[in-house]
Amino acid sequence: MSGEPTDCIFCQIVAGEIPATKVYEDDDVLAFLDIRPVSKGHTLVMPKAHFSDIFDAPPELLARIAQRIPLIAKAVQKAVDAEGLNIYQNNAAAAGQVVLHLHYHIIPRHAKDGALAPWSHVNYDEGEAQRTAERIAEHLDT
Repeated sequence: MSGEPTDCIFCQIVAGEIPATKVYEDDDVLAFLDIRPVSKGHTLVMPKAHFSDIFDAPPELLARIAQRIPLIAKAVQKAVDAEGLNIYQNNAAAAGQVVLHLHYHIIPRHAKDGALAPWSHVNYDEGEAQRTAERIAEHLDT
């Protein structure tokens, strides 16, 4: 476990030093409304203990968070009458992680809301997909 950094805004929220609009809390998990939401009801779900990302957090804690996300997501979706929602989690700045404290986004969506840009796609060259899959498989035991 990483130390509880005093400059982590999410750790400060857990400690009660910074206010947050909480929607769920238990011994391990805290969920609160994002202060810069993509859509109304945008909720962040995170462990109370500080871990920078999924690679830093123990699998048991990740499982506990995963068990709570459907409960929270369903409540968010119903509360804002969303037609759907995105659930995602970023690891490292290159992937869009702004606060380096493990957290998941629940973003309510409505048809054609334009809340998130469509993803761009890439194509594999001949044989590249197979080679990539093999390289991934080689690293699964590490």
